[in-house]
Amino acid sequence: MLPATKISALLTNAKNIQPWSFTRFGRRLRALTLRAAMAAAWLGRHTVWAYHYSYNALQTRLIYAASAKKLRTALCADFCRPERKTLLPALVSKAAADPTVSSSASRAAPAAKRSRFSGLLTGFKRWSLRAFRLIVYMHIVFVATTTLLIVVYKKVDPPFTVLALSRKYFDGWTIQPPQPATLETLPKTLRFMLVAVEDSKFWTHPGFDLEAFRRAAAVNKAIGQPLYGGSTLTMQLARTLFLVPAKSYLRKYLELIIALELELILPKERILELYFSWAEWGKGVFGVEAAALWHYKKPVKNLSVGQMARLIAILSSPIRYGPHEVGKRAILKSRYDFLIKKYGG
Repeated sequence: MLPATKISALLTNAKNIQPWSFTRFGRRLRALTLRAAMAAAWLGRHTVWAYHYSYNALQTRLIYAASAKKLRTALCADFCRPERKTLLPALVSKAAADPTVSSSASRAAPAAKRSRFSGLLTGFKRWSLRAFRLIVYMHIVFVATTTLLIVVYKKVDPPFTVLALSRKYFDGWTIQPPQPATLETLPKTLRFMLVAVEDSKFWTHPGFDLEAFRRAAAVNKAIGQPLYGGSTLTMQLARTLFLVPAKSYLRKYLELIIALELELILPKERILELYFSWAEWGKGVFGVEAAALWHYKKPVKNLSVGQMARLIAILSSPIRYGPHEVGKRAILKSRYDFLIKKYGG
């Protein structure tokens, strides 16, 4: 039990604390009450303003709709009167004779034409942009695919070419087994002959020859058909590896793209090896080794200079003529004579 002195001390402290606690609680309560009253006043004021605004707007719209309905009814009743019907032709002729009306009508017609023309122009621009994007995407896919294959062909001999597949499945020819060639196994005279008669600037050009293009364009213009392309050895290899045998300016454009890729990725010696391995030397005959075995029944290293000259001479037309038929066409005879004169027979 607490002593009397401590109990009296606690009662004295309680008397001092109790008024201060009630005073603080009262201030908070009055502040909250004041804020609630202010919020209620603001809400009530804005609610009354919104009500009056919506009521006035609705009343104005209803009055306008009723007035418009009355006006339409009055106009219809006025125009349906008999005397108005008799005056209508005169009003039409007067409007036609009025220069202001005619000028406005004349201005409206070109405006409509301009609107139609602008619509057509916008549609043309939209479709042109789509076509341009499609062409760009096709170029990207084509270049990426050919570049990847060329990188592989830098070390690996291609198992087939697009030209060989086209001859087999579209022309129905029997393809002789190709035999990859290397520069070490090929006679130097054969390599010199090929460069001399097919592409004398092979070791210096970047894959194309502008002078050959100009000569071919002049010949094609004279005969009226795109028969001559001025292709370099690199371009011939490009169409052998990746393109179908259909002469057109589109194929020439694709040849040029692939030739640039070949020159950028492969050395000149590798381009020559691929050319000797897959050049077309007859119906279903691809590669100089297969050509030597097919036409002369012996490998390339055992061919004479005259036999090599005949094989190189028919490269300009290997499907129509064989090595024993170089005398049947003047251009083949001139190529053969040039090689024999330069390298001996």
